[in-house]
Amino acid sequence: MKTFTGIPASPGVAVGRVLVYAEDEIPEIPRYSITKAEVSSEWERLQKALAVAVSELTVLYEQAGREMNREQADIFQAHLLMLEDVDFHDQLKERLKKSLQNIDWVVWDTCGEMRRKLMESPDPIFRERAVDITDVSRRVISRLLPAAYSRSSLAELNEDVILVAHDLMPSDTLTMDKSRVKGIALDEGSGTCHTAILARAFNIPAVLGLSLISREVKNGEMIALNGSTGTVTVDPDRQTLDLQENQKKIHSKQIDELSVLRELPAETIDGRRVTLKANIGLPEEAEGVLHYGAEGIGLYRSEFLFIAPGRHAGEETQFLAYSKVLKTMGKLPVTIRTVDLGGDKVIPAFQAANEKNPLLGWRAIRLSLANPELFKVQLRAILCAGVSGNVRIMFPMISGIEEVEQARALLDEARAECKKKGQPCAEDIETGVMIEIPSAAMTADILAEKSDFFSIGTNDLIQYSVAVDRGNEKVGYLGESHHPAVLRFLKRTIDAAHEKGIKAAMCGELAGDTSATALLLGLGLDEFSMTASSIPRIKKIIRSTSLKSCQKLAAECLNGRSIAEIRASVQRWMADNAPS
Repeated sequence: MKTFTGIPASPGVAVGRVLVYAEDEIPEIPRYSITKAEVSSEWERLQKALAVAVSELTVLYEQAGREMNREQADIFQAHLLMLEDVDFHDQLKERLKKSLQNIDWVVWDTCGEMRRKLMESPDPIFRERAVDITDVSRRVISRLLPAAYSRSSLAELNEDVILVAHDLMPSDTLTMDKSRVKGIALDEGSGTCHTAILARAFNIPAVLGLSLISREVKNGEMIALNGSTGTVTVDPDRQTLDLQENQKKIHSKQIDELSVLRELPAETIDGRRVTLKANIGLPEEAEGVLHYGAEGIGLYRSEFLFIAPGRHAGEETQFLAYSKVLKTMGKLPVTIRTVDLGGDKVIPAFQAANEKNPLLGWRAIRLSLANPELFKVQLRAILCAGVSGNVRIMFPMISGIEEVEQARALLDEARAECKKKGQPCAEDIETGVMIEIPSAAMTADILAEKSDFFSIGTNDLIQYSVAVDRGNEKVGYLGESHHPAVLRFLKRTIDAAHEKGIKAAMCGELAGDTSATALLLGLGLDEFSMTASSIPRIKKIIRSTSLKSCQKLAAECLNGRSIAEIRASVQRWMADNAPS
């Protein structure tokens, strides 16, 4: 018996026989020179292949619309938009003319460059978008080289299986025989990737990010998969099977609790009410957050609009994306973070040359302020979309008051430009700043004078506070959320916000960490924004405790001298106050 541990991506328990899905290898893409006279015929060949690919994807999109909700169907709409994107076509045509290489190679090389840029990012959401580019490019290549390219199908299975693979394309997940696939285990992926979204839509338990499981198991082996805990056990014994059966009952109970909790407020037993919101990166995620009882979107990562096809997203594209989210959320607030590119999120259109320390370099608000016209394109799109709902704007990586003043001045310019064009736009939009740099935390009292709210980005705040590259495995262990310095920065920021009469929110990973919920309540946090699926767990803790108890824990932790001492205080509290 051997157990693998990965990322719990879709809850539920499944026991069954393994089917290892080894996707057919991509054939070697031919590469040869063409003449200038042949460019037009190569381009015509691509147009025919694109037409077939669009037709195929349209069928998948319509199928997804029938079988799933809008969130999942829009995955395939995004693929269609990429195939039909004028900028993407221009990029291919320009490379075809300059390289004078066959179009098969041009498509593969262009998409490969886009994939590599995304895969270089330590941000898993960026890496997941590379899967979409792979899916789309393979579809086009298969139409350009139909004789050489063949792919096995999961649509016709003659027995129930636990599907094990290195990775799955969204199109594979949609077209597979869902009645036969009882569970999914992948080497790659995370809880926010498209495979995870689709698995949850089909109520198929899934564990992703297992690294090497596709090489470690064989067809026909018995495995027990727990999508709630993230474990996969090969050749389970009777005790393990009994445990999984018990977990299945627990999962069923949790589903019942979810439906009850969704409508209840996040309020402590002694009356402290806080707000629970969701983080999203794509417009199609908005519909799903309502299922978990989110009271709004606390972080909309707008930079994901700029990922594919790898060029700047125009004003109309941004306007449509923001409007879609705002209409979906109705009167609930949506906080759009202005583009946070650079650092570990680099795309060709915004790439500084030879930055030795990109995480400390030309990124986020610095990049936006250095490109005021492009920044105003985004601000105008947000302002115009704002008439469709309750929108707020948040500026990332603020280091001092000067940047806030410059950003707000450009927002005023953008509003004036909208009015000059006769475009309806939102008048009173709240603007806030992300507190994710020590200088911002230390001057929070000053920043609060020009801010309508704070949102603490703990991922970067921890990284910069302790001087740790969170992507460096040799020092990553030092990036501890319970470091005394981090807690003091949090307390200082929250207190400064309250002294100026504004709310303090948190949109970093810590907001969805159940081991930190009581501590953050005790520190005075007003809003928690997290992955939507984490909301029920956080709400359950809040509704099971008292603010007085949390404040006592916070006071004890603020006096802690070390990470270990603070962790011990939290663990004692959790042992004494675990919700029933």
